[in-house]
Amino acid sequence: MTSPAPLDRAQALEVERYKFILQQLHTVNENVYRFLAIYQTLATVLVGAALALFVRYEDWKVRPEIAQVGIVAILALVTVIAGFTVLLIVVGVFTWLDYRREECELTEEAVRPGFRRAPDPRNFWRWYETWIVGFIVVSIVVMWALAAVVVLPAIS
Repeated sequence: MTSPAPLDRAQALEVERYKFILQQLHTVNENVYRFLAIYQTLATVLVGAALALFVRYEDWKVRPEIAQVGIVAILALVTVIAGFTVLLIVVGVFTWLDYRREECELTEEAVRPGFRRAPDPRNFWRWYETWIVGFIVVSIVVMWALAAVVVLPAIS
């Protein structure tokens, strides 16, 4: 029984490059959940602060105009955090697409033609990043709407 021939240097480099690409794809996928967790945590804390200000501004002897400005400032900060989170997720999608393209090119040469198809950006609606970005955008719209319709008019 013969053992398989040892990999030559070029093959070994291809294998190491493939491992690196797969590891990077995994990291990019994990980062989306990290960014979402950071957004959720910061948004919860800041909206909680806005709610506390809304409920207690009279007890704290804060003038209504100042309470309104404080709530708007907190929502503006949450919006900036949401925008940064969305930016990081979108950049992650482009990074993922680039690594997948590179993976497809590598397997096209090393394994066989058509082994791995490149992702189709037209299938964006199937990507969980799309739904996470949608959740963030909808949460910001809902927060501003509630502030404009319920919270700010109630402060007098």
